Amino acid sequence: MWQSSPPGSIYDYIRVASFSIGPDGLIEQWSRRAAGLFGIAADEAVGRDPVEAFMPSELRTDGHRRVGEILDGKEWTGLVPFRMPGDNAVHGLAELYVMPSETGSGERAALCIVVDVRALRRIETDLAASQAIFGQSPFGFVLFGTDFTVVRANQRFATVFGGQADDHRGRTVDDYLARPEAERLTATLKRVLETGDSVTDLQLVGTAPGDEESRHWSMNLYRVHSGAGRPVGVAGLATDVTRRHIAAREAANARRNLALLNEASARIGNSLDLETTARELLDVAVPGFCDLASVDLYQGLLTGDEAPPGRWGSLRQEPVGGSAELRRVGFASAVSDAVPDSTATHGDTDPPALGAVHRYPFNSPCAKALRTGRVKNVPGDDRGFVQSTLAVPMVAHDTVVGLVQFSRTKGSEPFGERDRALATELAARAAVCIDNARLYRREHERALILQRSLLPPGDPEAAGLEIACRYLPGNAATEVGGDWFDVIELPGHRTALVVGDVMGRGLRAAVAMGELRTAVRTLALLDLEPAEVLSALDEVARGLGTPGGSTASDGVGAQWPSRASHKSRDADLSEVYLATCVYAVYDSVTRRCTFANAGHLPPVVVEPGEPALLLDVPPGMPLGVGGEPFEEVEVELKEGALLALYTDGLVESRDHPLDEGLQALRDALVEPALPLEDVCDHVLSTLDTRHGEDDIALLMARIQGLPADAVGDWRLPREPRSVGRARELARSQLIAWDLDELVDTTELLVSELVTNALRYGEGEIRLRLLRDRTLVCEVWDAGLVQPRRRRARDTDEGGRGLQLVGLLSAAWGSRRTPRGKTVWFELPLPDGQPAAERTVEQLLSMF
Repeated sequence: MWQSSPPGSIYDYIRVASFSIGPDGLIEQWSRRAAGLFGIAADEAVGRDPVEAFMPSELRTDGHRRVGEILDGKEWTGLVPFRMPGDNAVHGLAELYVMPSETGSGERAALCIVVDVRALRRIETDLAASQAIFGQSPFGFVLFGTDFTVVRANQRFATVFGGQADDHRGRTVDDYLARPEAERLTATLKRVLETGDSVTDLQLVGTAPGDEESRHWSMNLYRVHSGAGRPVGVAGLATDVTRRHIAAREAANARRNLALLNEASARIGNSLDLETTARELLDVAVPGFCDLASVDLYQGLLTGDEAPPGRWGSLRQEPVGGSAELRRVGFASAVSDAVPDSTATHGDTDPPALGAVHRYPFNSPCAKALRTGRVKNVPGDDRGFVQSTLAVPMVAHDTVVGLVQFSRTKGSEPFGERDRALATELAARAAVCIDNARLYRREHERALILQRSLLPPGDPEAAGLEIACRYLPGNAATEVGGDWFDVIELPGHRTALVVGDVMGRGLRAAVAMGELRTAVRTLALLDLEPAEVLSALDEVARGLGTPGGSTASDGVGAQWPSRASHKSRDADLSEVYLATCVYAVYDSVTRRCTFANAGHLPPVVVEPGEPALLLDVPPGMPLGVGGEPFEEVEVELKEGALLALYTDGLVESRDHPLDEGLQALRDALVEPALPLEDVCDHVLSTLDTRHGEDDIALLMARIQGLPADAVGDWRLPREPRSVGRARELARSQLIAWDLDELVDTTELLVSELVTNALRYGEGEIRLRLLRDRTLVCEVWDAGLVQPRRRRARDTDEGGRGLQLVGLLSAAWGSRRTPRGKTVWFELPLPDGQPAAERTVEQLLSMF
């Protein structure tokens, strides 16, 4: 069947032409291809001598001879130089094949076939280069036909997939790749062949024959055309990028690990709560590192046990048994409806529920991890969905505080060595944070115990006063500070109200505050005047900052150079403790209050129907400065008046000056008739205290003096019959108060005190009975000699009076007054129960 040469024929590349020579040696026929090759049309070539037209002059003689031989019937093949006609003649070289022929009349002629040698050499060079590139390329090269079968493959491609290069002709992509990847490559080949758009870096995954490990290839595809532009197939250049893929995966894992560590640093340890820290670890690990995770902490750690090394899991001492009790404090899962796989960690038992206390079996990997402090790899069970688990002990300062388990489900990438290192690092960071939280909790509890021990327990009570108080530490982390208040009951139904502020914060300020508060209570019980209390307290404050507790005025060491130099070194290490304090003594009988101030803010008094006032109390110097005496101010307070003592944290902050804070406090006390607790809450909620910047102490007292009928006050002359008169007055007053049960005891003790006043005292005698929560009896005289209790000998006829007072009363004592002294005793009011009888030992102790 005849057909035209399709586009892309070989003749398009090698440039073949033909022409014929007649018997006269002239061109008789001139083909179109000859016209294209020589650039001469047929009407110009026909009838011309080819030798004269195309050959150089120096070759024409030999050319005419050759043409003659050809016309004589001799074939000839050879290379013939030629020249294009015209001024811009182009010289070329043609391979000429001449075949003798005959005309219709029997004359000899010739048919000439001409091939452009330059085109042939170019094709030979291109083929050689193509073969070198294709065959010697270090990359796999494959050519797919239009039917997507392999037309040609190089030896590198055959090396990967086996056999020789020619063995791959006719194969398809299904012979090399699994179905998903083969379908993806086929679709890409179709798209490249249809559109002509090349594809670069097509990632393919498969396995080479005889190799189970997956390999990764990067493939570049482009469409191949014939010389006429017709698509003839798709060429592919494949590169094995398995190593690059592994390196990229390792780099991605490294970046992920660094990101996880960075996230762990930012998110783990933000809370000082043990269980919250454990949950923060889980939030970081799931799903960024694993699919499942759980955290167990030692039960003793959570309950606050001060365990010796080895009690929880010290690496220095291996505990006996499987493991100590642990509590499951956290569990996280990135898999819906997933539960921990416990087959490898708990045997056949169910995994512990969240919050459950459990133990690991002795031979379990988790128990071994806890004992050795090393990571254990727990393989998954075929029945479960967990592929593998890392049991990682949480170690802080050589002590195991718990165990964290990281698990990956089947289908996920298994744990590697870098994963083990990352798991260890995550567990270690969480362990340090948990141990810090444990230490904080321990110190926090100790600080709270200290703080609570330094403040009055419960709601303080005082005769003639309604008390309400508030304390807010400025350091929210430790809840301790240097502010304090106190309510101290004094003899004679008097009360000492104290508010102080040690400059500074935290535990050290609280310790100094505790020493000062203890000193205040001790000095108050000596029944000293307020100014005397502050003077003695100033000496104590100056001694706090000196090593060994010695005061700053101690100069004995100056006599000895060695001791002086030692004390100089100690002085460099000493601290200066300064404190402010206001000390007030309230007498419920007279409703008079005596104030002394050591650099503290003035008290506030609100009388019924009047605005709040700042008492004009001389401020004095802070405690610890020394050198200046303290002054006293006595104020008579009305019934129902409100007295407020406070520290500067209530009225002063960085954004508000002191004057504004004091005015705000006065404005907040406009409704003093409210219940006292409500008044305290109203003050704290109204003022902008900026809680957290400084400690706040607030002590409020509402004046409720003893009623007149609760006081019996008599003056007695200095004569013996005053003893009997004192007994009669006491009896009558107790009967009027319906305290008949106390008559006999009171008469006896009053008789003893009045007798001592007559015998050892001076001046007029005063007897006073006070009834409030207890019964108080006071005997006043002008003598300065304080009574002293002593043990009487068997032969002594006296000396047992004060022993009798100490035995029969709840408390007794004496105090100095501006004009002498007062001896007092106190009896509890009857509660309807019969009084306890004295033992023989108690009765004999008087003799």
